[in-house]
Amino acid sequence: MSAPSSRPVVPSQLERPLVVVQAPRRRLSTWLLMLVLLISIAFNLMLYSAYHTYFSYGEVVEKFHSGDPLITDRIALITVEGTIMPPFTGRVLKSIEQASKDDNVKGVVLVVDSPGGLVADSNEIYHALRKLETDKHKLINVSMKRLAASGGYYVSMGAGPEGVIFAEPTCWTGSIGVILPHYDISKLAETVGVKEDSLKTGPYKDTLSLFRPVSEVDKKLWMEVLDETLDRFLEVIAGSRKGLDQKKIREMATGQVFTAKQAKERKLVDQIGFTEDAIKSLKERLKLSAARVVSYESPPNFFERLVSSSEAARPEARWNAVLEAAVPRAYYLFTSLPGIGPR
Repeated sequence: MSAPSSRPVVPSQLERPLVVVQAPRRRLSTWLLMLVLLISIAFNLMLYSAYHTYFSYGEVVEKFHSGDPLITDRIALITVEGTIMPPFTGRVLKSIEQASKDDNVKGVVLVVDSPGGLVADSNEIYHALRKLETDKHKLINVSMKRLAASGGYYVSMGAGPEGVIFAEPTCWTGSIGVILPHYDISKLAETVGVKEDSLKTGPYKDTLSLFRPVSEVDKKLWMEVLDETLDRFLEVIAGSRKGLDQKKIREMATGQVFTAKQAKERKLVDQIGFTEDAIKSLKERLKLSAARVVSYESPPNFFERLVSSSEAARPEARWNAVLEAAVPRAYYLFTSLPGIGPR
């Protein structure tokens, strides 16, 4: 019988434990990371510098319009265009604020092409223009283009008694008055089987409801409001137009629209002419031989575009528009479709 072997037992290749050797991972150096970060910051700053008006709120951009670009003295064109209501009102006020802060702006030409709009918004613009003329001593001329009616005429009074108002030959202006739109859909509601059953805490809480005709009590209540609002309009005109007293203005406050020629005969405007005539007149008033004429733009920013798009896509957006249409609002507005306009 043979003796057991003294040689060590070598395990087979299958029995040996596998040793996995991993290659060392490559790491980006700290300096390289910092370099990438700095490049990213610089790139974003460049983008912001180029497109900041789309991301900032209510920022006004000055654009060269005409004149001598090398001259420091400026005349600013501020445009009131379309129906006077938010968000348009805020952009006009921002432009007036920009002109107020800029010491190089010596005067303003207010360019009006508007049928008017909300009472409060028209008065806000008028008030800001009066402060510009009285507090900052910046002269204002007005250039009325196609339409400067009702609230469009109201804001034109911001030029004050010393301002010169130009109306283009084909301009329509006037329409002095106030309108409070109301629609009676009670017959339609009865036909389709809709009945209003609102709870209210007072007899006037549902005044001007769409589901019933305007009562005599409602008429009396709201005519007092409208008469006071009209009186405000007449006072603004009387304070801004030399040679016109309250009696003459009240005789014209029928809501009638006037041509440029008729308006000049009634002393509602001073001259028949164009924007360049208003600029020339203002330069003469300011005793400027040359001036740099600039205009202001306030484009909707990125967030406004985003919010408006998402709001319009919401299912309840149309219902909200119906509810908004039912809210009583007074307008200095020239229109054959009261209450219909961009919101």
